[in-house]
Amino acid sequence: MILFVTIVVTIYTLVNYLIFIRALQAFPSGSSVRLWFIPAFWLVAAAFVAARILERTSPCHFTEFLTWVGNFWLAFMLFFTLIVILLDITRLLNHFFHFLPAFIYTDYLKTKQIILIASVAYTVIMVTAGYINARNPRVRELNLSIAKSGHGRKSLTISMASDIHLGTIIRKAKAKELVSLLNAPKPDLILLAGDVVDEDLAPVIKDNIGEALCELKAGIGVYAITGNHEYIGGAGPAVEYLEKHCVKMLRDTALLVNNQFYIVGRDDRDKPRFTGKARKELSEIMKDVDHSYPIILMDHQPFNLGKSVENGVDLQLSGHTHHGQIWPFNYITKAIYELSWGYKKIKDTHFYVSCGFGTWGPPVRLGNRPEVLIIHLTFNNE
Repeated sequence: MILFVTIVVTIYTLVNYLIFIRALQAFPSGSSVRLWFIPAFWLVAAAFVAARILERTSPCHFTEFLTWVGNFWLAFMLFFTLIVILLDITRLLNHFFHFLPAFIYTDYLKTKQIILIASVAYTVIMVTAGYINARNPRVRELNLSIAKSGHGRKSLTISMASDIHLGTIIRKAKAKELVSLLNAPKPDLILLAGDVVDEDLAPVIKDNIGEALCELKAGIGVYAITGNHEYIGGAGPAVEYLEKHCVKMLRDTALLVNNQFYIVGRDDRDKPRFTGKARKELSEIMKDVDHSYPIILMDHQPFNLGKSVENGVDLQLSGHTHHGQIWPFNYITKAIYELSWGYKKIKDTHFYVSCGFGTWGPPVRLGNRPEVLIIHLTFNNE
């Protein structure tokens, strides 16, 4: 973890330095604006790292302010970096093909100032649009059929969400909105597929967000699994908190519900990295499962989908990817995961990977909207 944090902080610092040096070129040497820009830039850039440290030790209004500033800055960093790369590619191509008009170089300082203003304006527009998008989740509905008997149950309505990231950014008001969306179809079952809390539990406790979770209503119950963010902040306290607030946690467990279907919940794939202990293999978890019953699996990270098919899972629900959250990261998640977002069927196994309800880092989404999934599941063994 120390090595991982060192690498991340180093990359973060270098990217900020690149943006800083390129922006500084637009300010005349010795100007008062330049003198103000230098400390202002680094104070904003340092906000994210400072907030990560203080959130664990000193949760307060100032820490919340730093968290918002730092997380928004991550979005600005992304767009500024893309702009710098685009400008450098343009300059390189112009070096060989000379396609840029000559007036650009007549007053080069003025050109740089125009580029800086245009870059900031574009980024503000994109981040603002992404913030509005991230605050407006949509409800997706999916009709699925499993070719098995429900042992007296013909159908099942499931409300599902993943990657909620309750904390400083996703607070109690947003949690209440989630609860309202999940409760709306009067579901039989509510499933939360990991990353319910965003690492540090202190902001969740301070805002008493768990109170909202106790308003979740489902005839059969509310079940959840751990995600990587529960482990980053300490899975033990997070699980205990959620259990105390009306959420049943499934940790490498197969549960036969009402003698009608199974819910299988896996611990997160990153468990060994944070605890030194391996999670159980899916085959071990399901060794005593009666495959004549419908089997619903929650596994936060959608790796090795073939394992679910091999073990006779009928429906797997996952999250984690956020489908990149901000363009163009969706291309990266598409390259990493067999299914980055949405529905897929492999043989007799249905898969759905949610892009999530909340956000990590920037409270910004571009390229996809946050979502709650409603599944209308029917059982038919004919």
